[in-house]
Amino acid sequence: MKQNKSALITGASRGIGRAVALELASRGYDIIINFLTNKKLAEDLCQYIKSNFKVRAITLCANVGVESDVKEMIDEAVKEFGRIDVLVNNAGIQSLEPFADKTVDKIEKTFNVNFIGPYLVTKYTAPIMLKNKYGKIINISSNDVYKGCSSDIFDYDASKASLSIFTRAMAEEFAPFINVNTISPGWIKTDMLNDLPKEFLESEAQHIYKRRIGTPEDVAKLAAFLVSDDAEYIDGENIIIDGGME
Repeated sequence: MKQNKSALITGASRGIGRAVALELASRGYDIIINFLTNKKLAEDLCQYIKSNFKVRAITLCANVGVESDVKEMIDEAVKEFGRIDVLVNNAGIQSLEPFADKTVDKIEKTFNVNFIGPYLVTKYTAPIMLKNKYGKIINISSNDVYKGCSSDIFDYDASKASLSIFTRAMAEEFAPFINVNTISPGWIKTDMLNDLPKEFLESEAQHIYKRRIGTPEDVAKLAAFLVSDDAEYIDGENIIIDGGME
């Protein structure tokens, strides 16, 4: 019996991570749902995937910025599925506040989740992929890195910029067996936008060629392509998905 490929998605209980989990499950991947605080959302997603796509799925609670948590998560994933074929480093946080209110602790927390997290999960996942001479890694960044940023989220943007350098370095490190790429979304309808005025988002949409804010599903379809065999020759790249922002 042919074994499904397995995919680990960090921060998968909601938003882009959830959409990626659903998209990959619909394409026959077994799914490892990482979460930290949203246990019910993660478990509901897990049950939905198993019921609707007839693949295997598990939830694993882990703080991606804590090495012991990550090591235990990867050990559990391998124990359950035997291998990890796809890793989507999606977990991320953003602290929206004036520059004067930023603190070292807040900046370190942002970098710990947004950059140290992907480093740690990659560190413990890559050896499994290299052993099997196959793997796909996607780092979720932000188009802020390339199309302007703001002082109230400079730490978030800086942490995401670090991922682009990390992607290039890891693509070289793991060549030729593991493809490592970055996806940089623009405005996407996730919880991060909940506190922004509707009028502001409508105004921003007018500066997007597609005249709409993107959806998590838009990003998920790109992720599914990048981990497919059709994208085998795409490696070490950053792909912006923002509907054509001006």
